[in-house]
Amino acid sequence: MDPALYLKALALGVVEGLTEFLPISSTGHLIIVGQLLGFNDEKAKVFEITIQLAAILAVCWEYRAKLAEVAVGLPSRRDAQRFVTNLAIAFFPAAVLGLLFHEAIKRHLFHPLPVAAAFIVGALLILWVERRKHEITIPEVDDLRWRDAFKIGLAQALALIPGTSRSGATIIGALLFGMSRRAATEFSFFLAMPTMFAAVLYDLYQSRDVLHAGDLGVFAAGFVASFASAFLAVRGLLRYISRHDFSVFAWYRIAFGVAVLATGYTGVVDWTR
Repeated sequence: MDPALYLKALALGVVEGLTEFLPISSTGHLIIVGQLLGFNDEKAKVFEITIQLAAILAVCWEYRAKLAEVAVGLPSRRDAQRFVTNLAIAFFPAAVLGLLFHEAIKRHLFHPLPVAAAFIVGALLILWVERRKHEITIPEVDDLRWRDAFKIGLAQALALIPGTSRSGATIIGALLFGMSRRAATEFSFFLAMPTMFAAVLYDLYQSRDVLHAGDLGVFAAGFVASFASAFLAVRGLLRYISRHDFSVFAWYRIAFGVAVLATGYTGVVDWTR
C-alpha cells in the first residue's frame, strides 16, 4: 500500500466531484491536477473514468425520486415520455460527434495548454450570456420542447473540447434558449446521466486491458471521494443559483486559465511533459 498514491486518489476524487457539475470543466481540472501530481499515465486515465462514474451516480441518487417517477410513468404518461425523448434528442449530437472524433480529440487536445485556452474562451462566453437580457420561456424542465432539447444538445457537444465544461456548455446553451437558471441547471444534471454513462462505458471498454485487481483499493478511495463531493456540489450549486448568476464561475475560469498559461510561459511549470 502506497499512502502517497491513496492521497492522490482522494485528491483527484474530490476535484472530480466538486467540478463535474459546476461550469468549470472537470476534465480540464483532472488533466491539470493529474499532471501536477504526476498521476497522468494510462492507469490514471482509467482511474479518472471510474471517478466520473461515481460523480454521475451521486446525481442519480440526488434525483432518485424524479427518475423513479419517470420510470414508472414511462409506459402511459405523456410527460414522462416527453422527458425521456428530450434527453435522447439532446444526447444525440454529442454521442455522434464523440464517436467520430473521440480519438483525435484525446490525442491533440487533452493537454494543459489547450485546456487553459478553452477555460478562458468558455469564461468569456459565460460573461457574454450573463450580460444579455434573459427572457424565460421555459420555466421548468418538463416544459422543454424537442427543438429546444436538440439545440441544447448541440451546445453540449462543444464540451467534447476539454476545458469547455459539459455542464457549462449545457447550462449556458439552455439559458440562451430561454430556460430558467434552475431548469437549465437541472437539465444539465439529467443530460449528464446518459452522456456520461455512455462515455464511461465506452472508455472502460477501450481501457479494459489496463485494469488489474491490485488497483481496487486506490480506485475505491477515489470513487468514494468523488461520490461524496459531487453530492455536496450538486446541492450547493442549486442553492447558489437561486440567488446568483454564473459570472463568478467565469472569473474563476479566467484566473485558472491565465495561471496555467502564465506558469507555462515563464517556465515555472513544464506543461508540455
